[in-house]
Amino acid sequence: MKPKGFVRRTRQREVILEVLRGTKSHPTADWVYQEVRKAMPHVSLGTIYRNLKTLSEHGEIQELAFGSTHSRFDANKEIHYHFVCERCGLIEDLDMPVIVGLEEEVAQRGYNVTTHRLEFYGLCPDCANNESMGKAN
Repeated sequence: MKPKGFVRRTRQREVILEVLRGTKSHPTADWVYQEVRKAMPHVSLGTIYRNLKTLSEHGEIQELAFGSTHSRFDANKEIHYHFVCERCGLIEDLDMPVIVGLEEEVAQRGYNVTTHRLEFYGLCPDCANNESMGKAN
């Protein structure tokens, strides 16, 4: 078994990583597929899905499942937090410090914590503004 973080480099994986590192949008596999096809026109959607799964399993990227039908992918492997807009579906990284001691607090309760993820849900500034504009009319 290969250690986490060790994944054989292929041209497809390199292009997928380039695409993910070039966006902050937390794209779906379909979006990644469309972008990778610009550099590799004959790549299949199945190849994209398999490589995203492999990269995620080896800790090269994060797979983000927010309860929707499609996972999203993030090249930022560091622990960081996300905001998910419940109206428009926007997913953004939150530029805020990681909560120090959170993993230790859970570990003190007997759990073997390897990492954590935290998401906030609500309305993004644009959707919140549109909602307040609608109420003003």
